[in-house]
Amino acid sequence: MTTPTYQDFILKPFSKRSNTSALIQIANTLIPYGLLWWLMLQAAAVSLWLTPPFLILLSLFSLRSFSLMHDCGHGSLFETARLNRIFGFLLGVVNAIPQLSWSIDHAYHHKTNGDWERYRGVADFLSLDEFQNLSRKEQRIYETTHHPLMAIPGGFYYLAIKPRLDLLIGLISPKNRMWGSREELNDLCLSNFFSLIAVICLGWWIGFGLFLSLYSVVLCLTASSLIYVFYVQHIFENSYANPSQGWSPIRGALEGSSLLVLPPLLQWFTANIGFHNIHHLNERIPNYNLEACHQSNQHLLQNVPTLTLGTMLKCSKFLLWDPAKASLAEIPPQHQLSTI
Repeated sequence: MTTPTYQDFILKPFSKRSNTSALIQIANTLIPYGLLWWLMLQAAAVSLWLTPPFLILLSLFSLRSFSLMHDCGHGSLFETARLNRIFGFLLGVVNAIPQLSWSIDHAYHHKTNGDWERYRGVADFLSLDEFQNLSRKEQRIYETTHHPLMAIPGGFYYLAIKPRLDLLIGLISPKNRMWGSREELNDLCLSNFFSLIAVICLGWWIGFGLFLSLYSVVLCLTASSLIYVFYVQHIFENSYANPSQGWSPIRGALEGSSLLVLPPLLQWFTANIGFHNIHHLNERIPNYNLEACHQSNQHLLQNVPTLTLGTMLKCSKFLLWDPAKASLAEIPPQHQLSTI
């Protein structure tokens, strides 16, 4: 089947943004988030065994906060760059992550999606040849660190530790700095400052042990969820994984991004990001228009890779890139841990 061109899609009408819609999304995310924290603390005063339902709900609202921050980074939530910048920063503080740095890094992913020579995915995959050239011990380490369960400690590191560590390393050793501009450095400093102030104030009010314990669980659940959602949006069987030469951006959007069909409630918490083909065709389309845009272009999306909750876990076996076949590959059976 011939790959559609960008001109075949109706995208521009859906890129219209609405401050009203954006503010409603901010309100229906941050107000419940704050209320849930208050209710959880009331429950914790009675018994910590009452907190798990609140922790799960808070992680879902944190996931939605991250998704809205993601839209702000693309300039697609609000009508103006200023509002996207302000609310993107605020939403980043909710999850203790500097929004500007994250968005700049994420923009590179959009520019290179499907070009696996330049961008090796969310988990920095090795090529098949690179993996086979590793020692047996190194192969075991690679497979272990890329196990789905590693999203839990890895997610905690990603949100709770990495933004602080990146700033510290960059200040101590300028040649290893992670920022590319003064604006980005200012954002890193301000975001870390406000995150620290929030931790100090809430810890002083609630008790540092209790607050840090609860917030750490929320960050773990949030980060592991968002990492895995992002993972399966690009890592799946027959995903488009081309070398730089001959790389096609539109094939990266249509064949290297998945349509993740989620139950309505989870679709809401992830801010419609499951319509990932449309998002990669035009990242300026706000999340509240993605589903309608998908419906309008459905006749061109009949053959896009489609995943569900039931098929997501199967994607975790594709841990290598095979440049010769321009596709993702499983670890060869003779190298798998289960056969050792």
